[in-house]
Amino acid sequence: QVQLVESGGGLVQPGGSLRLSCAASGSTLYDYYIGWFRQVPGKEREGVSCISSGDTKPYYADSVLGRFTISRDNAKNTVYLQMNSLKPEDTAVYFCVADLFPCTAVISRGSADYWGQGTQVTVSS
Repeated sequence: QVQLVESGGGLVQPGGSLRLSCAASGSTLYDYYIGWFRQVPGKEREGVSCISSGDTKPYYADSVLGRFTISRDNAKNTVYLQMNSLKPEDTAVYFCVADLFPCTAVISRGSADYWGQGTQVTVSS
């Protein structure tokens, strides 16, 4: 059983940056693929990024490629999502997820075994 807690969301102006954190407890994150999804009411949930335990070739959605960076600190049992050059269309609730299946499966399914409670990101002037 894995418990995930996100933090770092908030209000930021367009062009600004935020770093989201996903802290895990109950199990080590090393065995899991960790991803970030975002949800806007009335819109389809979007898989934003995903990373394996070996940090090889993280996945990024086209909408965030070049602006967002996912990383993990296995010693701290924490995964981060650095978000730069934020746009109003990045406004959403961001969820951290964990799964034993690879990122390709997590993103294509749009689901995962474990979810955090979500953190609101609002990009607005």
